[in-house]
Amino acid sequence: MDYKFKRIFIIVMDSAGVGYQKDAEKFGDFGANTFKHISEKMPNGLNIPNLNSLGIADLDDINGCKKVSHPHSYCARSNEMSNGKDTMTGHWEMMGVHTTKPFLTFTENGFPPELIKELEDKTGHKVIGNCAASGTEILKVLGEQQMRENSLIVYTSADSVLQIAAHEEVTGLNELYRCCEIAREICMKPEWMVGRIIARPYLGNSSETFKRTSNRHDIALRPSVPTCMNILQDNDFMVSCVGKISDIFDGYGVTKTQKTVSNEDGMDKTIDELHNHDFTGICFVNLVEFDSEYGHRRNAVGYGECLERFDKRLGEFMKSMKEDDLVVITADHGNDPTWTGTDHTREKIPLLIYSPKIKNGRYIEERMTFGDIGATILKNFKLNKPSNLLGNAINEIFED
Repeated sequence: MDYKFKRIFIIVMDSAGVGYQKDAEKFGDFGANTFKHISEKMPNGLNIPNLNSLGIADLDDINGCKKVSHPHSYCARSNEMSNGKDTMTGHWEMMGVHTTKPFLTFTENGFPPELIKELEDKTGHKVIGNCAASGTEILKVLGEQQMRENSLIVYTSADSVLQIAAHEEVTGLNELYRCCEIAREICMKPEWMVGRIIARPYLGNSSETFKRTSNRHDIALRPSVPTCMNILQDNDFMVSCVGKISDIFDGYGVTKTQKTVSNEDGMDKTIDELHNHDFTGICFVNLVEFDSEYGHRRNAVGYGECLERFDKRLGEFMKSMKEDDLVVITADHGNDPTWTGTDHTREKIPLLIYSPKIKNGRYIEERMTFGDIGATILKNFKLNKPSNLLGNAINEIFED
């Protein structure tokens, strides 16, 4: 069967929002704008010629960018319909899931004593930490104690997560993973139900040498209903995932997955998929460093430089695309590094949709749900979207 696009790549610039939503005030985010505010902190604006060529300047006044004709790409903003501003909510909505109840966070005071005691009793390890913290900073403070006691460093963030750090050689990976499975079971209680439990193994001998390893493991809640990914998989289309996508969906609807250690590694693996794998279906990619290394740490210039590095790799990717390839460059929420606190921000996301086959690209009106991404994918592969999933196909790309 002929499809307009044989391979569709979705690349998520994790947290790269393009301006607050109408309902941002109830999230404390009225005025947030990740892309624009980063560009204002860069000495010469953002140097992102490839994103600029796709129409990013049509979405906002971004320093260093200007509006251009972009016949091979459509661009739009998209609003989130779900109630939340976290990783899982955003990615799930892209694939059609409407989350009405936000996942719990424990940013202010850490996890309840009852939860911690149950975790200690069931794992047999003392828990230390129990606060919101940077994963690298908490190792400097508690890593040596964890090694001495063979305890567990438990911490959280502005996300709905319970993270457990332990030394790979002292505690061991299998034991850390076992403890995380126990934490997942405990955190299935409604009053403690976080979105993800994350194993954070590390190596090193002292606070100066501790380094997190690539053996991170996320145990997420499974989407409440089958998603667009399940529909693709059930109809024998490829669902290839790069980065933490598989963890976000608990492997549900995933055909193939590859972990990554950085944005660069993520783009290496994505470009390898482009060059060396002739599939029909999607490649779904998350590039997490925008969010984890720069957004949460409120490092606007570092975030801007990360966007510039990505832009170079995007240019490399675009040059190698085939005529019937399509790429969607997007985000899952905002994380304005000029904003107060360290939380995500409730923002619209960019939709930059490029293919050599597109000839009449332009700015299109903003979308009402991230689910339009999944609906568009299903339409391309001539699959029906169930009524319980969000989204309407972006028809312009099929009329081109």
